Amino acid sequence: MKKYNSTKILFLFLLMGVGFSSCHDKLDLREGQLNTGDLDYTDASLMIQPLIGAYYEMATRGWEEPLLLGVRGDDVNAGGLGDQQPFADTDMYQYDKDYWMYNSLWNVHYNDIINMNTAILQLENFREFADEANANLANQYIAEIMVMRAYLHFNLARVWEDIFIITSNQPEEELQAGVSSKAAVMQFISDEMDMAILDLPDLRPNERTDIRGGVTRYTAYAVKALANQELENYNEVASATGAIISSGKFSLFPDFYQLFKMPGELSNESLLELQYSDYGTPSGDALYHLYAPFGPQNWTPARANAQSGWGFYEPSLKFIKFMLDRNEQVRLQTSVLFTNRGIARLQADGYTNLPSFVNNTTPSGDVINDFERGLFSSGKHYLPSVQLTPGRNDYSAGKNMIVIRYAEILLMYAEAVTLGGTPSAISADEAVNLVRNRAGLPSITGVTHAQVLDEKFAELAMEWGIRYYDMIRHDKYAELSYDGRTFTADKEYLPYPQAQIDALPLGTSATMNSILNQLN
Repeated sequence: MKKYNSTKILFLFLLMGVGFSSCHDKLDLREGQLNTGDLDYTDASLMIQPLIGAYYEMATRGWEEPLLLGVRGDDVNAGGLGDQQPFADTDMYQYDKDYWMYNSLWNVHYNDIINMNTAILQLENFREFADEANANLANQYIAEIMVMRAYLHFNLARVWEDIFIITSNQPEEELQAGVSSKAAVMQFISDEMDMAILDLPDLRPNERTDIRGGVTRYTAYAVKALANQELENYNEVASATGAIISSGKFSLFPDFYQLFKMPGELSNESLLELQYSDYGTPSGDALYHLYAPFGPQNWTPARANAQSGWGFYEPSLKFIKFMLDRNEQVRLQTSVLFTNRGIARLQADGYTNLPSFVNNTTPSGDVINDFERGLFSSGKHYLPSVQLTPGRNDYSAGKNMIVIRYAEILLMYAEAVTLGGTPSAISADEAVNLVRNRAGLPSITGVTHAQVLDEKFAELAMEWGIRYYDMIRHDKYAELSYDGRTFTADKEYLPYPQAQIDALPLGTSATMNSILNQLN
């Protein structure tokens, strides 16, 4: 877990400048630290450093963050966690405001936002001394950071509804102003993206040569679409996703299985991707996300010495049965790592004639043995042991994490059109069928909103809580009431972390007392 003091104007950036590994061709985001007073703002060659610092903030997510964002959907179960019982309780919609994961998600997101605001201030200082070309470049870098900052606000508002909008690195006044409604946050994000789009390059992220995989105008369109989807402003969703589709720059990676592994990194499908690497070396510097919580506790890897995981994040039986009933192979085999115990459970539940691909050996030769905490593990967070860099043994070490991809854009577009949004690119049928055909399924016609939601369930399961937020947006509480769970409207949002309420600079002012009332 990252721990930063948000009152300081220190943040992390690249010590060695921008670089790419000849082996993995990834952004080199090695950890460093710099006081803002150390920069020479008249030297435009240093202007890249605040931007790299912002990318580092975005990439260094705590292991608990994607787990907590995703665990409440009917696509995912928490593993049987004796040492993290409140996480398992959260999966059952029983919330504990004192749980460290809640506080961490809030704290790390806001600290990253504040550090990104510092980077924007630094770039504004560079711009003051820059010629026209470098001033334009500073504007682009600021726009990139605005997109990342918006995405962090987006997560916070989806989890807690009413939150603080923070656009400075000294946020006392913004805290005094109180929290903004979820609708206001989403409109703020949409408006910010309209501004950012003007200064961002007209490229796919993987077309950038300065920062390969960096933010572009299409990333901003995607974040704008996500915000407007929460606002249920489907004309704006159709317009923003339509701009991405009509660009002709994006396509689905042909191999769904490899999309989530090394061959699929920074593909033409990616609009926002967190990059990690060991720089192709068997030891020494590495920037990893900790994937062990997603992995099985017990396996026999095809490559010796590769480590197993913790078993904290399990595809649900409901999802697996849904996929089997649809005769899915490509997406089911990719999304789920099966154990023999899990297969036996499916058979006991009446799935006696399972297809041959449902077995405990992955297509890459890793054997998933039975383990105590779960019946299955997430295949989307799994890197085959044979794809690990020689000498590196951590579970899924160096694997990138896709945040927004073109398949989601296509399905968001189709959903918006089926809900009355004005088509601005292809038809809803065409959008859905591009996704279905990649999965080996036949085309359909006259697609309905219900069919789009089913397609999103099949395509986007285990990814960032997308399924959960779809269900609460459409009040489909019955879908979330499964396997002993009962979901009600009062469970949509997590309680504010008690540690954050206690940390507010509260006095006797009416303003601060009003904030207390908002947060309780």
